[in-house]
Amino acid sequence: MKWKKFMIDTTTEAEDIIISTLYDIGLEGAQIEDKVPLTAEEKERMFVDILPDGPQDDGKARLSFFVEETEAGMLRLGEEEVTAQELLRRIGRELDTLRAFLEIGTGAITTEETEDVDWVNNWKQYFHQFAVDDLLIVPSWETAQTKDAGQKILHIDPGTAFGTGMHETTQLCIRQLKKYITPETRLLDIGTGSGILSIVSLLYGAKEARATDLDPCAKEAVRENMAANGIAPERLKLTIGNVLTEQALRDELGYGCYDIAAANILADVLVELTPVVLPHLRQGGIYITSGIIDDKEETVRAAIEAAGLTILETTYQGEWVSITAQKR
Repeated sequence: MKWKKFMIDTTTEAEDIIISTLYDIGLEGAQIEDKVPLTAEEKERMFVDILPDGPQDDGKARLSFFVEETEAGMLRLGEEEVTAQELLRRIGRELDTLRAFLEIGTGAITTEETEDVDWVNNWKQYFHQFAVDDLLIVPSWETAQTKDAGQKILHIDPGTAFGTGMHETTQLCIRQLKKYITPETRLLDIGTGSGILSIVSLLYGAKEARATDLDPCAKEAVRENMAANGIAPERLKLTIGNVLTEQALRDELGYGCYDIAAANILADVLVELTPVVLPHLRQGGIYITSGIIDDKEETVRAAIEAAGLTILETTYQGEWVSITAQKR
């Protein structure tokens, strides 16, 4: 088996957004090369207390994606097969779109052939169970320890396209959800990905969840994670579609019937999404947002207030922000 490696020269600031954007076109399992120092938490996960001094962060980064190449010279992109030239065109188009609102550096793309390596699975040696307060997140190849008996357990595998709860934005959402969930909670989870926010809410006692996502791959990811956590099918329903553009989807979701709506999405999307979500919340319903980089906080805050919501709380983790509001 051969692999084609696509390398993008960019900035450290743009890393997360480019990775997220290119996941949407089927590129998975990004490798990041930069000079950003490891945090104390990252050193702990690597079982390293002290590292030798490295070069100073210069703001530059290189992202690498690995795509399987068929015997006929085509590239496997999910269920689709494309030429290298077509994939380069798609990557270039997405980068050009991002340039309109984000400094991405040169955005230069280079390619090379790779050896036959299991790029999809080798990285799993670096992912281990970790805790978000009283929630322990455990991959399938590990077992919760006896000392963790008092914690809630979320079984989730870090698939190559969706999140696991390790990112700050997801942890912010989880902490806010725990504050407001009751046994009667009906949750609307927009942009569910792996289904983690819906599943966590159900583990903490929510009555039911409705979820949406743009990516058809979410369907299998959510199904697998529901099964791993013993979530009955009637408690979580996923619909693939775009809440922003599809009136039929909004009608299907129903209006004025959700106690909590959660959206862990980029700030620019939240600005458009907020007034669309509002009609789905009941009076007094809670709106939890995350995925907001710190310099976009005021933009999202203004959009939430303009939609007629009352901001209850703003929480922070690293450079990320979560805003929780209530429908008047």
